[in-house]
Amino acid sequence: MKKNSMWSFKLNTAALVLIPAAVGINYLGKLFAGLLKLPLWLDSIGTCLAAVLAGPIAGAICGAVNNIIYGLTMDPISTVYALTSAFIGVAVGVCAYKGNMKNINGAIITGLIAGLVAVVISTPLNMIFWGGTTGNVWGDAAYAWGIANNLPAFLASAIDEIIVDLPDKIATLLIVFVIYKGLPKTLTSLYKNSEEIESLDEEENHLENM
Repeated sequence: MKKNSMWSFKLNTAALVLIPAAVGINYLGKLFAGLLKLPLWLDSIGTCLAAVLAGPIAGAICGAVNNIIYGLTMDPISTVYALTSAFIGVAVGVCAYKGNMKNINGAIITGLIAGLVAVVISTPLNMIFWGGTTGNVWGDAAYAWGIANNLPAFLASAIDEIIVDLPDKIATLLIVFVIYKGLPKTLTSLYKNSEEIESLDEEENHLENM
């Protein structure tokens, strides 16, 4: 039997159907957080769920598409952060493939990893397009504090991102963990890589013909 590759681009029908649904979840989460001025983004729940179910490629696609759509309809600068969202999807997909989403502790660790990925990629983008701020009132308050205390702008911007992204991604992965554990096995099995399903069918046919 061939081993399923987490980097396969052969997304099955279930994964393809999941992508627009995940993008919609991201979109609504970001709008919800923005309207309520929450200290979280809540814009990657769908991305992370897709990554856990269907792998890092599906997660990356969801993340990138979400930011592009949001950028075209609400905030043009959001398109720039498609890179961040794509890498969040990849990071979560890899962690899930390695078994990190089997328990709460693993989900928290995955959230920390996703948060750090977001900080590393978004901080330079914040410096280029926003002068170091994130647009989140809570994080930007930390940025203002850092500048007022003569911290380098890049460090103040990184602190801004950390304050927002780490709690956000931990909360997001805990939400995804609850959703994932609540899904029936018959549904989650649909998102297995099509190559693995085909290889299983081939093996069964071989056994039947013996």
